[in-house]
Amino acid sequence: MDALHEQGLRIRDAARVVAQASDETRRAVLVDVAERLRNNTDQILAANALDLAAYTDVGAGRDRLALNEARIAGMADALDQLAQMPDPLYEVVHDDVRPNGLGVQKIRVPLGVIGVVYENRPNVTSDVAGLCVRSGNAAFLRGSSAATHSNTAIVALWHEALAVHGLPIDTVSLVADTSHEAVVRFMQLTDVLDCLIPRGGPNLIRAMREHARVPYVLDGDGNCHVFVDESCDMDMAIRIVRNGKTSRPGVCNATETVLVHRAIADAFLSQLDAALSEVEIRGDAITQSLVSRAVLATEEDYASEYLDLILAVKVVSSIDEAMDHVARFGTGHSEAIVTSDPAHADRWVRTVDAAAVLVNASTRFIDGGELGLGGEVGISTQKLHARGPMGLAELTCLKWVVRGNGQIR
Repeated sequence: MDALHEQGLRIRDAARVVAQASDETRRAVLVDVAERLRNNTDQILAANALDLAAYTDVGAGRDRLALNEARIAGMADALDQLAQMPDPLYEVVHDDVRPNGLGVQKIRVPLGVIGVVYENRPNVTSDVAGLCVRSGNAAFLRGSSAATHSNTAIVALWHEALAVHGLPIDTVSLVADTSHEAVVRFMQLTDVLDCLIPRGGPNLIRAMREHARVPYVLDGDGNCHVFVDESCDMDMAIRIVRNGKTSRPGVCNATETVLVHRAIADAFLSQLDAALSEVEIRGDAITQSLVSRAVLATEEDYASEYLDLILAVKVVSSIDEAMDHVARFGTGHSEAIVTSDPAHADRWVRTVDAAAVLVNASTRFIDGGELGLGGEVGISTQKLHARGPMGLAELTCLKWVVRGNGQIR
């Protein structure tokens, strides 16, 4: 038995304890950690500075790695919000009495040990730990080597709070070995992990599909589209596209492609060109004819999750052509329509196959916190057992409870 497996078994033991912890105790741990994050901001930033000093890449990766006072405050606020969420455990989701007098219920119970593999993003360390503890689960976290100092500093605060409130510190644990070999072994801890969630790029997803031997939920790519319908409010559409593309381009709910109805393409693309002067435009031939700086888009451009200030644009002749494009190139994440036509809005909602569809709103809203879940461990782009932002309820499973008074079959 290697060190990783031994650590996993300790975490499994911890999961049994936290599953039985009271709602009050689990709430108190989150509030305690939130306060520790606020009181130790300087120490966390110092640890993050060590990670940033060793990080040589630029762009979205560096942005995901970087912490600042506002982001740490956001981590703390997220924990406070989670602490106020209703307890997801032991909720009765089905209640029936059979003709023979058996009482039959289904209730929510913890999954057990949640394994998360993620790249950079030290804020994920605290967010996932909070979701797991609030839902009575243990968190086994495999962050990237680039964020080692940041993650270690954050987990140390969790250990302090867990100990104060009488819960095992192993309830929130980091995988110490960040090598490729270790992550493969991590994905194969069949007697430790109850659910595995990857948060990263295509290489991580491929590795998960190839090596994982435990149930996993894919937090997949976000090639998110906005269809600008001919009946749209033009100013609204510009605001929605700008927010979706530029507010934080390196995240999975950023807008990557805009589909524009031909009837309004001339006017809309002229305004879009001016509103997104800092964004590279890659478009079809019609877009090129209307936006002089646009680069001719390829099939690969329409299939890409850029995570950068690059936007693919295509002019379409109808909502049907827009939906066909989404069906071909979308990744099942978040798809938006901007329209004043209720029938088109309803068709989009019913027809587009994605974890989330939006009407007259930015794709950036597909986030656990924004949707009132208190946070998320990831955004699932598959259909079993969870789809969309995975909040507290998605970190539980259902248990049948049958109560009788001597019935036999």
